[in-house]
Amino acid sequence: MFIEIIEAKYIDGYRLLLLFNNGERRIVDLSNSLKGTVYAPLKDINYFKRFSIKFNTVEWENGADFAPEFLFEMGSAA
Repeated sequence: MFIEIIEAKYIDGYRLLLLFNNGERRIVDLSNSLKGTVYAPLKDINYFKRFSIKFNTVEWENGADFAPEFLFEMGSAA
């Protein structure tokens, strides 16, 4: 089974609450994952909040995203 994100909600800081297609909810803190040019705009918290779900993961306007498997593994149970 491929892991997919079906719902995402902003919590605070750089934390998101994610619902995966296997029914699990995980809280991910991306504060230490915003490295590199593509992730630089996400350090602006107002920009970070403007995400959507595209291609089964969380994506931002500049095309930055994270693999859903990465988010699932790094997340803690909610």
